[in-house]
Amino acid sequence: QLQLVESGGGLVQPGGSLRLSCAASGPSLDDYAIGWFRQAPGKEREGVSCIASRGGSTKYADSVKGRFTISRDNAKNTVYLQMNSLKPEDTGTYYCAAYRRLVRTCELLRSYAYWGQGTQVTVSS
Repeated sequence: QLQLVESGGGLVQPGGSLRLSCAASGPSLDDYAIGWFRQAPGKEREGVSCIASRGGSTKYADSVKGRFTISRDNAKNTVYLQMNSLKPEDTGTYYCAAYRRLVRTCELLRSYAYWGQGTQVTVSS
């Protein structure tokens, strides 16, 4: 059973950076597509970024393109979300999620089977 744990959230000023981590226990993350999602109070959850299994492609929401970067470290069984030039509208609870599919593309608008508990990101001066 795949288990995911997010970390790295916190309070940061506008323009600052954070790196979120999604650490997995159980199977290798390399066989899973991983997505990052966020939810702000009173808003629907939205997909931020995803990375396909086994070195496949990445995808980003238009709102974070050029500012966020998703990556894997298979040796650590961890996926990262580097967030730069943060804006107040990036505030929310960030979740990582996974589904197992051995294709070289990922999708944000689909069902993810495994979810972490979330980490809070607050961008405020």
